[in-house]
Amino acid sequence: MDNNEITSVEKYLRQTFGNESIGLDLKTKKEDSIEVTLGGEFIGVLYRDDEDDELSYSFNMAILADDLPK
Repeated sequence: MDNNEITSVEKYLRQTFGNESIGLDLKTKKEDSIEVTLGGEFIGVLYRDDEDDELSYSFNMAILADDLPK
């Protein structure tokens, strides 16, 4: 993903979730994915899918049972 694409997707996520602390970080070594953070804390991975001439993005967030309120 290039910088323009990252900025565009980040802006979309911030507007959709109403949260300016959502960020995209290029810490992953893969060209088709990027880390998603909330307030600097890792929360998931965003994948880029450019299959069949249709570009889409998939956000994957894992929630650990240990993180759930008791």
